[in-house]
Amino acid sequence: MLSNKQKKKLLKKHSQAKPMSKETDYISKLNYYRELYTDVPEVVFLINNILQSDRLIKAGMLPQDLPELILPDDIQDQIFAIVNAKYAKGDPAGDHLWNQLTNELPKADKLLRSYRDYLEETYGMWAYISAPFVKAIADYVGDAAVLEVMAGNGYISRGLQNLGRTVYPTDSLAWETENQTGNHQVIDVEKLDAISAIQKYSDKVKYVIMSWSPDKDTIDMKILNEIRNANHNLTLIVIGEKNGATNSTEFWQQANFIDQPAANKLNEHHQPFDLIKDQVYLVD
Repeated sequence: MLSNKQKKKLLKKHSQAKPMSKETDYISKLNYYRELYTDVPEVVFLINNILQSDRLIKAGMLPQDLPELILPDDIQDQIFAIVNAKYAKGDPAGDHLWNQLTNELPKADKLLRSYRDYLEETYGMWAYISAPFVKAIADYVGDAAVLEVMAGNGYISRGLQNLGRTVYPTDSLAWETENQTGNHQVIDVEKLDAISAIQKYSDKVKYVIMSWSPDKDTIDMKILNEIRNANHNLTLIVIGEKNGATNSTEFWQQANFIDQPAANKLNEHHQPFDLIKDQVYLVD
């Protein structure tokens, strides 16, 4: 049996090899399954959450929190009960519906689990950034200014700015030609690599946000060392999967995790919705 880490690697490999071809393709499939499973509340609930999330992001707004996008273990039992309540035993129409719903279930399940791939490909959103999550960050930083390094399209910075916080979004934009990072900016992102950004803004900010640093790149350690060498204390707000899909092994070994109660509070609105279990960590 594959471990969760192996599953995530396979999922990542599949995403790179066979990405969702078109935005409308993914959404149209979701709408098809919402109609097909219209009498199955558990399936409709999950699909509606994705569709609402997508509508908000497309409109330039941050989405709401997501539930875990995984079908319950007893979903076939639920479908069986629904079909039995609708059709008499032995009715061919009931048998047809049962076969249709159960045969399509693996495809619907795979579609639900592919939402992160869709977000990455369509919007360049790697960590799922919800409005309640950004509000929690804003509450945590208070009136202090924030620097976001490797900001990508700037979802976090835009959300903080909308809440009246002073924020400096920066990114080297080195990934522009490889994926959607930097191609759909929701706020003006200053073209600046992470180390240069810290050197430029360290005297103006109290917090530095680093979200989804690549797992095969030690830039995160350089960032951490630069923060530790700053003229005054800076707190690094890290969003990533510890010893998993993000950040270098060295970073997770060297990071000094602080203020766990505050981190727990931030994570109330940053819960995993798929195999990736990224969380918020406060580091100095």
